[in-house]
Amino acid sequence: MLALLTAFGLVFLVELPDKTMIATLILTTRYRGLPVFVGVAAAFAVQCVIAAAFGGVLTLLPERVVAGIVAVLFGLGAVLLLREGFGREESTVDADSGQVRVSFARAAVTSFGVLFAAEWGDASQFATAALSARFSAPVLVGVGSWLALCAVAGIAVLLGAKIRDRIRPRLVQRVAGMLFAGFALFAVWQAI
Repeated sequence: MLALLTAFGLVFLVELPDKTMIATLILTTRYRGLPVFVGVAAAFAVQCVIAAAFGGVLTLLPERVVAGIVAVLFGLGAVLLLREGFGREESTVDADSGQVRVSFARAAVTSFGVLFAAEWGDASQFATAALSARFSAPVLVGVGSWLALCAVAGIAVLLGAKIRDRIRPRLVQRVAGMLFAGFALFAVWQAI
């Protein structure tokens, strides 16, 4: 039980102010909250299984390679967000809520893909791997990490729903695109 609680506490603290929360919040300003949460939770589950299963092996990857991959992923995310934030208005946007009208499955799969890509090389993934190796309890560490990530995602979904009602989604996308570009530049700096 100590492994589960340690993983939950550490991952929750690491992820609360992290890109995971920002990405989930942004997705919630674009899509309905439930499919975003389902997609994000599924991505976290896969990431936690991988991190816990491989334990300390993930921490052996060269830091520069991981930072380079993260830079590319954030760079792509920044381009997509900025293109959408500064692009023409789509007719598929619901005028009342600012949300894109898409199916539950499409919103969930999009959310899964965004967070699955964003979590590679993240501090929580390395923490999960390290704790798994430390406690020799990959299942408990994986569950604790997953619960922490879901808790952070839940907070982000709630905040995203509140922001969506008060702020134009295109403005959020523009700001998020700039943040993602900043994350990409920071990762490039780490890689070099």
